[in-house]
Amino acid sequence: MPATKGEGSASMRMFGSVARSLREARGLTTDELAARVGYSKSLVVKIERGERMPPPAFVESAEALLGDAGGVLRAAARHLERGEFPSWFEEYAELERAAACLYKYDAHVINGLLQTEDYARVVLGAHCPTLEADEVERRVRARLARQSLLTRAPAPQLAFVIEEWVLRRPVGGREVNRRQLERLLEAGALRNVTVQVMPLPHEAHAGFDGPMTLLETPDLRLLAYLEVQGRSVLVDQRNEVSKLNQRYAMIRSQALSVGDSAKVIEQIAGEL
Repeated sequence: MPATKGEGSASMRMFGSVARSLREARGLTTDELAARVGYSKSLVVKIERGERMPPPAFVESAEALLGDAGGVLRAAARHLERGEFPSWFEEYAELERAAACLYKYDAHVINGLLQTEDYARVVLGAHCPTLEADEVERRVRARLARQSLLTRAPAPQLAFVIEEWVLRRPVGGREVNRRQLERLLEAGALRNVTVQVMPLPHEAHAGFDGPMTLLETPDLRLLAYLEVQGRSVLVDQRNEVSKLNQRYAMIRSQALSVGDSAKVIEQIAGEL
């Protein structure tokens, strides 16, 4: 039976129930367990409710902490059905779904929220180690499902800054790349979406530290999300988020205007 909204698979709910029982048997609160395993209380609560896939490191830390579990958590984890996203991406994906604003800078590939199906399939198919074909398709479906954010009501404010060389890389060949560029123009025409290009002639700009995402939640918290090589960091410290916010503001100011960016995208598409 498919899980309802906000609810994980049956195996996730079973794992959560086992974890909660072991925690309670040791007389620990969710706050205490969270502090000892190095994860947030909200994540522990969601794992115990079966709403979140437990990260492998959580399983190992909780198993070691509970001591007399006898390998129960590890055994339960082996039967977990995978979530729609890799475990390191799930917390961000949950925040993204409800975001009021998203500001993104991309320097390697076009952002997943703007990718066409064919472009996404090529990007995910290039993963190393190689993913099985069915896993590629599962991830493509999950990525495309995220794109409902662009037309969600209430509409979030979305801003994308993309390096020009990303647009010029022929991912999937000429036809796939041309359709992807057309998709960028379509997304940029939405009233709540802006797409800007960081032009190649710039000798230097504020984005040299790499891709980044700034996210504003419905309760007006500003967070930053950084991702590299299958690892991610969700930043909530105000001073660090402030620095990244300043950096993103500079990146946007150094990029081409929305109108000039559209002209560059059209030009590159016309060359294909």
